Amino acid sequence: MIEQRAKSKGQRARKIAISYQRSAVSGQQGIALVMILILAAIALAIMAGLIYMITAGTQISGMQKRYKTALDAGFGGADVSYQLIAARGDPFIPGIPLTFNITSPCLTDKLNKETADWDSACDKSITVSPSYYDMYFDLGTIGYPTYRVYSKIVDTVEGNSGADEGLISKGVVASGSGEVTVVSMPYLYTIEVDAENVANPAERAKLSVLYQY
Repeated sequence: MIEQRAKSKGQRARKIAISYQRSAVSGQQGIALVMILILAAIALAIMAGLIYMITAGTQISGMQKRYKTALDAGFGGADVSYQLIAARGDPFIPGIPLTFNITSPCLTDKLNKETADWDSACDKSITVSPSYYDMYFDLGTIGYPTYRVYSKIVDTVEGNSGADEGLISKGVVASGSGEVTVVSMPYLYTIEVDAENVANPAERAKLSVLYQY
């Protein structure tokens, strides 16, 4: 009887030990599953971050490229504005078809008079856009993005360096030792330039230029 009781106790002890081992193994498996899920979530977050960085970098590179193209078009518009000023408003610049949005008196005033002396009908605002401009022209060829460049003179400081249509050399009096040379005072023009893609006006660049003539 005593031996049977001892055997039953031993069997119960073995059962308890086996049950404990099984619960310990089950607990370890549960911890391993949680760790795997955590590591998988971290790896997924890292991969998502890398994909976002690559996508954002590509988008930023594209935007910078398009902006640089629009900026170069704006520089071209500024150069054409310089030629127009040098030609004293002559619209027939070879190879550059210009479209004007101002009348001839306003263009003459902007090129030769102080801003305060411009005709009241002349636009003096610093805004340059498809609705407010002095002239525009298109850059580009068929099959490539075409940029429309708007230009406007918004301020003029009068000088004495403009081309003279009268006497361009010496007068009727010979120069002598007492002749006083006139100090050259150049005209100063503030020009606003807006270059934008015709197909996508949001792709644009603006320039503010102070030009000495």
